[in-house]
Amino acid sequence: MEQILAQFPQQVINGLTLGSVYALLALGYSMVYGILRMLNFAHGDVFMVGSLIGWGVLQLFIKEGPAMARSGLVLVSMVCGAVIVTSALGGAIERFAYRPIQKGSRLTTLISALGASIILENVAMLLTQGRAKAYQTELIISSDWTISALGATVSATRLIIICVSIMLMLVMDYAVTHTMLGKAMRATSQDREAAEYMGIRTQQVISAAFIIGSGLAGIAGVMIGLYYTQVDFMIGFSAGMKAFTAAVLGGIGNIRGAMAGGLVLGLAESLGVLFLAPVYKDVIVFSVLIAVLILKPQGILGKPVDEKV
Repeated sequence: MEQILAQFPQQVINGLTLGSVYALLALGYSMVYGILRMLNFAHGDVFMVGSLIGWGVLQLFIKEGPAMARSGLVLVSMVCGAVIVTSALGGAIERFAYRPIQKGSRLTTLISALGASIILENVAMLLTQGRAKAYQTELIISSDWTISALGATVSATRLIIICVSIMLMLVMDYAVTHTMLGKAMRATSQDREAAEYMGIRTQQVISAAFIIGSGLAGIAGVMIGLYYTQVDFMIGFSAGMKAFTAAVLGGIGNIRGAMAGGLVLGLAESLGVLFLAPVYKDVIVFSVLIAVLILKPQGILGKPVDEKV
């Protein structure tokens, strides 16, 4: 028991770090589902592409010398490169994998999403030759930069991930609730046909949701690379499933719910290993999901759906 109490503060920090990444990734699922009632199962692979782009940008700086890699410009360049590529990729997925069949059945769009996911995974596998890529995080962020408090050690990497994620989530929450684009997204979600009658260009709103969500996935991809110091072409499957779980846990289609679901999931995964072996962490995650959905089927912040008669 004493050992568990001693490890508890550190596991909370680890859980918040992972949960922040899951929350950013879950936002993309919730944005698309909230507007289209479609599940973008290629979203996890967009996250994977973002992590590989971040690694590629880092390698360019390393070739210029270790001094260049230590400059603050590296991290900014990695994030910007990932955002540009993943945003463009998200727009392409919407244009070619969703838009032509969005009036079809949900099964059709689901198959299209799975197809896009498989294509991205196989292209990444060919380009990386199936090998994991190592993030040399210590060249960018010194491992000596730490803060110790309440029995936990917070590294600069963890602190950056948590702070950047919280900032982005606050910006997204403000954008959805106060900006014209956010209002257009909510109107399209409630009644697409009525929104079109009101002059809202719903197709552009849908494209924006894919692009913004994919950009956030790109940032999350760079963060997970810095945190785990290694990425590969399969990283999107596991992270994508957990982010989707976080979106469902918080209330699918609810932006704030996605944030809450991601944090809860990250904490559950990290704190669960205090009691069970790490190999069971996925069991813990999905057990939490099942328990929440039994007690509150609409999710933590989701609203009950009225049955149509």
